[in-house]
Order: sequence, then structure tokens, then C-alpha cells
Amino acid sequence: MNEKNSLGLDKCFLETNEPFELFDKWYEAAKKKEINDPNALALATSSKNNVPSVRMVLLKDFSKNGFVFYTNLNSQKGNEIKENPSVSMCFHWKSLLRQVRINGKVTPVQNTVADKYYNSRAYESRIGAWASNQSSVLNNRQELINSIDKFKEKFNEKDNVPRPDHWSGWNLKPDSIEFWLDGENRIHERLKFLLNSDGSWKKVLLSP
Repeated sequence: MNEKNSLGLDKCFLETNEPFELFDKWYEAAKKKEINDPNALALATSSKNNVPSVRMVLLKDFSKNGFVFYTNLNSQKGNEIKENPSVSMCFHWKSLLRQVRINGKVTPVQNTVADKYYNSRAYESRIGAWASNQSSVLNNRQELINSIDKFKEKFNEKDNVPRPDHWSGWNLKPDSIEFWLDGENRIHERLKFLLNSDGSWKKVLLSP
């Protein structure tokens, strides 16, 4: 029989009142077990008309201040975030039979933070940030290839490609984080952390 914590949950939920501590443990486990992109997450946004949209993005940093991802600010998700900063993230680690759902509001990262991450990317990725008008309609694929070639010619020094103003990062500061563990016969285990007004976290168990 699996060892349980004081809440009756599997020991992988730990004994902590800090969701970031628990996320860090689960994330490290995912890095060891998940074959492809353990930092992949589904990001849900909504337009000002409350039309939802979801896509996969990559987590690039996290701390007690929030969860960071990067994008073209003029993409669909970028424009929707400008209209409605309330977003939702979902990590699903099939190899661990675990899931994490995070809700909150996003704010832009500081320019120095965006610059540091941008400059760590491969040359081709930095060029792509310039060449692609993300989410816009292409007349044909060659149009994009031509744009890439144009910016490679403009920025031919691989160590000197400035970050475009339209490309940066967002930080999701959570107000709730839910941890989910697959259970037999769909009797899953769910632990949700809710942010209190004083900055502390309240833990609640959810029915599967």
C-alpha cells in the first residue's frame, strides 16, 4: 500500500504549505521521466469577447514570483493577453500520471530579463523572432523563407542580433495552483492551493 501524507494523499504531495516547493519537486521529477519537453504546457487565453484559445508553449523560468514564458507580443495570444490578462496553464506529465493547473494574471517581464533569455537562444531562433509575424496569414511558405533570409542578411553577426520590441516574456503570478495525481478507477487525488489576501496559501482537497 502506498505511503500517504497527513491529508491522506500520496507521499508525492509532500507536507508543505508552499505550492512552489511542491511544483519544484514535481517538475524535477518530470525532467527525469518525461521524454520530450517536460516544460511544455497548455496556455489558455481569452479575447475581450470571452472567446477562449489554447496552445502549447514552453515554461522558461519559475519562482515564487510566477511562471515565465516568451512569445511574439503581436501574436494571437499576445493580443489576447493585452485585452484580458487572466490566463490558465496546464502541465500534463503522462510519464508521471500527474497534472498541474495554474490560474492567475500575467504581466510583462522586465526588458533586462527578456534580453538575457533572448540572447541565450540559438541564432536561427533569434532571427525567427524578427522574420515571423506570428499568427498572421502567409500568402505562401516562401514568403516566410524570404523574410528569414532578409533578416539573416541584416543581422549577419551571430552574436549581435538585438531583441525585437515585439518579442518578450510574460510572467503568470498565480492565485490558484492545483496538483492532480492519477488514481485507480478514476479516483484521482487532487490538492488545490488558493492564495489568501495576506499572501499565504490555503490548501483544499478536491473530489475527483
